[in-house]
Amino acid sequence: MAQGKTPDGSRCWIFLGPELGKKQDAIDEIRRGLVGGQEGTSPEETSFYAGETSVSQMVAALRNGSLFAPSRLFLIKNAELIKKKDEVELLASYMVSPQADTALILISDETKLAKGLEDAVSKDKKTIFWELFENQKLEWVTSFFRREGYTVDPDGIETILEMVENNTDALRRECTRLMLFLGKDTHIGAADVEEWLSHTREESSFTLFSRIAAGDLSKSVESLHTLLAAKEMPPRIFGGLAGCFRKLRDYLILAKSGRVNDFEMKKIGIFSPKARADYALAAKRYTASGADSCLALTAEYEILLKSNEPFTSVLMDLYLYKIFGIAV
Repeated sequence: MAQGKTPDGSRCWIFLGPELGKKQDAIDEIRRGLVGGQEGTSPEETSFYAGETSVSQMVAALRNGSLFAPSRLFLIKNAELIKKKDEVELLASYMVSPQADTALILISDETKLAKGLEDAVSKDKKTIFWELFENQKLEWVTSFFRREGYTVDPDGIETILEMVENNTDALRRECTRLMLFLGKDTHIGAADVEEWLSHTREESSFTLFSRIAAGDLSKSVESLHTLLAAKEMPPRIFGGLAGCFRKLRDYLILAKSGRVNDFEMKKIGIFSPKARADYALAAKRYTASGADSCLALTAEYEILLKSNEPFTSVLMDLYLYKIFGIAV
């Protein structure tokens, strides 16, 4: 932080954590708050990816005003990658004295940023969006279907939770997809969920992780290319795998402490027999530091792919080979 300055706290936010849906809702709320003028002009919006664009370029853009919009919104994603002292100080110096017409949000799936960045905002402007606990996911899915006039059996809800990533963005997307195929007069059970979600998405980040956990490289590559052929976007693949590697890290910590039981497993979002079997297999191949390395590699390749889109297939294959190379 610039010497002698305290956080302005009014135009900068830090949104952290793995819960994508609530994080996106908070970003949307800020975006709506920036709509102004008699015609409700939307803010001019710019997204940066740390590691892809230099911090000096980001700050230069932040300090330049707009000639065409009354307000601006800047998103800096993967902000955990901003670690160098000079970069942190440069961005923090802007954050404690931001442009009056500009809102800035630093975004990361991790739970901490460089201290200088966190110190540059007031405490009420920093939020960690945690993944939902099991009972919270159950309540979220139940409420979602109830609001839309659908009824779902408890075993149907449990099957949804087994098949969908642990964030409200993915849950909303897949529950909406399910409702496209089933009428409101259908009493939705586990068989309906499994049939329709599997039918519309034969492969997913979860099935890919299952093959990684089993140590089957050829099947992993096959699963990956099925996803890409189905036009699944790499950020979604990476997001799903990142969630799996975080759970693997948590599972390994539980295993080391001898606390692998139903209660503790549910707390970290692992509860179906299939998921438990996957993480038990993965724990034989990866250490906790290995899981962290997989997370770092996932973030690195997500950034790399954004500027090398024509080489998506090759880079994704390389990513998988490196993931397998991390295994002990």
